[in-house]
Amino acid sequence: MTQAKLENPPSSDQRIIHSGLNWEQFKLIQAGFAESRRVRLFYSDNTIEIIMPGREHEFFKTIIGMLIELFCLETETEFYPLGSTTQEREGEVAVEPDESYCFGELKNRPDLAIEVVLTSGGPDKLHRYRSLEIPEVWFWREGTFHLYHLRGSDYEDIVRSEIPELIKLDLELFGRCVLMAQTSRLEAAKTLRNGFK
Repeated sequence: MTQAKLENPPSSDQRIIHSGLNWEQFKLIQAGFAESRRVRLFYSDNTIEIIMPGREHEFFKTIIGMLIELFCLETETEFYPLGSTTQEREGEVAVEPDESYCFGELKNRPDLAIEVVLTSGGPDKLHRYRSLEIPEVWFWREGTFHLYHLRGSDYEDIVRSEIPELIKLDLELFGRCVLMAQTSRLEAAKTLRNGFK
């Protein structure tokens, strides 16, 4: 009897970009991947981006989510984790952020979307979120956070979150804790907790 071998997930992201697809074609492709948790789909400007996140990507997105939720629990902030729930504007754009949240109360769209960016190139990611009017977007890239807040019809770079529930979050400490988690998740959580005191 032959035993099936479980392959390790790839350490780096795999990405496919294909242009010239209309919304209906995108929806068919999306339906085809409906049962796959390992694939994230993005659509805008007749272009589909299919990402199969690697181990490093999934590690960072999970750690960032864990630490945001720890911050909310420690500061008694009500939050609704939406994970990679698909956000769409019919016929125009669809995104699956790595993590997303509503704060205070559940809303039609998240207050915050977070993406871990380990590869360069590809479509303008902020453009997708602009179409959906997501108030704040964070990118984790090369070991640091890059924050953007929607003002009118465009995003502005910011150095601190402008979401009322996250204003007190020290982003420098938060980023250090994300990096620290590569060695010890417990130490990262303890360091973040100590930073609140």
